[in-house]
Amino acid sequence: MKKISVIFILPDLETGGAERIVTTIANHLSRDLFEPKILLLRKQGGYLNFLKKDVEIIDINTERIRHSLKPILGEIYRRKPDIVFSGFGEVNAYLALFIRLFPRTKFIARETNVVTQHVTRKEIKFFYNFYNNYQKIIAQSDDMMNDLVDNFNIKKKKIVKINNPVDFDFINEKLAISTKPDCFKYNYKNVVAIGNLSSRKGFDNLLKVFSRLKNENILLHILGNGKDKDVLLQMKDFLGLKNVIFHGKKDNPYQYLKYADLFILSSRYEGFPNVLLEAGACGTYSLANNCPGGINEIIQHQINGEVSNIEEYEDFSQKIMKVLQGNYNRDAIKNSIRSRFSKDIILDKYEKVLMDMMKK
Repeated sequence: MKKISVIFILPDLETGGAERIVTTIANHLSRDLFEPKILLLRKQGGYLNFLKKDVEIIDINTERIRHSLKPILGEIYRRKPDIVFSGFGEVNAYLALFIRLFPRTKFIARETNVVTQHVTRKEIKFFYNFYNNYQKIIAQSDDMMNDLVDNFNIKKKKIVKINNPVDFDFINEKLAISTKPDCFKYNYKNVVAIGNLSSRKGFDNLLKVFSRLKNENILLHILGNGKDKDVLLQMKDFLGLKNVIFHGKKDNPYQYLKYADLFILSSRYEGFPNVLLEAGACGTYSLANNCPGGINEIIQHQINGEVSNIEEYEDFSQKIMKVLQGNYNRDAIKNSIRSRFSKDIILDKYEKVLMDMMKK
């Protein structure tokens, strides 16, 4: 039986959510059935080290997404894959216009965010007029699926909801070599937040919440870099938050999650937040802002976490205090995530979608 050739498309393999998911899918697709390749605009990023050797990398060496279309289309024409899997929102949008040039290739898009929340540029929104050209569209959450149907007139029958997978094997390897960070002080509760330092992640609201907790023995550890770093550091100084530490990006964030007393997701919106899944996979209880993007599909109330409105700063700060005084079963938290989102469960769904596409 001829193997199904699949080309995954991403800008790079930097350590972000879309990159993590596509790497996991490419690594674990059945090699009896599939032959995966990854086309990158730029061959760079931390996940290059985790990609299996038998996954071919196609590097088109292009800096800007808008300049990448011609070489992407050239590679598809030359290689004639059975399936093209576009895994990044902006690439998906541009590529939609050209799908009909390749009648023998099936195209699938994995959307990365609730589009109306995330996409502001009108020229990119224009390309969503052609999204129905895709044979299938993966939505990670109900919020994302409903947004595509209600606001972009995507045919519901084209959309398949598949949540993000959690690679417990990978995480457990990291946890096995993780020791308690030196910055976790004795007699303090340690709260962790992780994400790109941008408006979307809502760290400005989190700092306002912690301005209500200045006199408590609580340390907030924020992991990540981004364009708003200087503004957030100024805000921290202005609010006098001595117990807030910005650590930058960490190669092993699981070290912080493993020993955290609480994980906080402060985002204004999400796609389907991997970091919330991974906090649970580390056995860490979560408190998440009630924002679009599948939060309520992940959080099982008072089992693996709780949901609250972060912009109600006083209430959210009191919620933090209450959670930190409680005791939570780390095994139950892990099982809550494993039973619904382990990579085996999710990859079975991806393989079924890819196989079904080839039958049509």
